[in-house]
Amino acid sequence: MATAGKGSKAKGTGVRFTPEGTQGHPREGTQGHPQEGTHGHVHFQEQLHDSAVMVTQDKDGHFLVKVGFLKILHKYEITFLLPPVSQLGKDICPLPVPSPNLRVISVTALPEGHSVRCEYTAHKEGVLREELLLAGHGPSHVKVTVQARVMDRHHGTPMLLDGVRCVGAELEYDSEQSDWHGFD
Repeated sequence: MATAGKGSKAKGTGVRFTPEGTQGHPREGTQGHPQEGTHGHVHFQEQLHDSAVMVTQDKDGHFLVKVGFLKILHKYEITFLLPPVSQLGKDICPLPVPSPNLRVISVTALPEGHSVRCEYTAHKEGVLREELLLAGHGPSHVKVTVQARVMDRHHGTPMLLDGVRCVGAELEYDSEQSDWHGFD
């Protein structure tokens, strides 16, 4: 690995904000957008500020709930609104699911659908999907898939979406912290 010595110049380039705007467009800022009153600030489109849990329904009537980024070995309470499901009726309850990482706490009927509150443990990193089943009084049920992007412990703290709340951290095992000194 090379080290920088005295008098060496940096080889990379950084992000630069110019008060004149982009090359060839003196009255426009980056990406051809008009400049704002303050120089050196990044401005995002309003649609990027939507930070709520996203619920979508597929053609089969099942739901996908995207809860955003979570941190490994942390426990979260996730609350989302499910739109009205005509085949289930007004009274909905969770069916038992053999997942140790996702547990339904409550399902509450509201005029705009059902509020589902569940507890999720982020047990490994990557894009994880856990399923839960909701049933009404009839024989039919609806599958709800909760999708989370789980970060490892070395990648910082994620910004949680509205409807996601961290309720605790699981104990982690780190072999470097062990008191065991091995065999004599």
